[in-house]
Amino acid sequence: MDNAIQAAKENGYVETIFGRKRHLSDINSQNAIVRGYAERNAINAPIQGSAADIIKIAMIRIQQRIVSEGLKMKMTMQVHDELNFTVPVNELDLAKKLVVEEMENTVKMKVPLIADHGVGISWLEAH
Repeated sequence: MDNAIQAAKENGYVETIFGRKRHLSDINSQNAIVRGYAERNAINAPIQGSAADIIKIAMIRIQQRIVSEGLKMKMTMQVHDELNFTVPVNELDLAKKLVVEEMENTVKMKVPLIADHGVGISWLEAH
């Protein structure tokens, strides 16, 4: 956390693991409250931004496979690190495999990404 704050103070920004930058113009503010907010963003932005980058890439890859494999399933919603699909019953097993495979293999990290799935008539039931 200290390294993230120090890097932000030196550079004026932090980066996601894919190099997307979040500029923090208040990181060297004389106002402790304003500076504290920027410091918290310096810690959080690389984590949350990297998670957003990863799911965005996974969504693109999943959609490409849906199209290339001629599937009828549809990606209908994203909520944070979760994707929701409408899937015909005859594609359910393939859909589970495809989505988990793409979400787990979007990026290789020291700690593996683990994806889970649920099935149900509604979003609530799938949990």
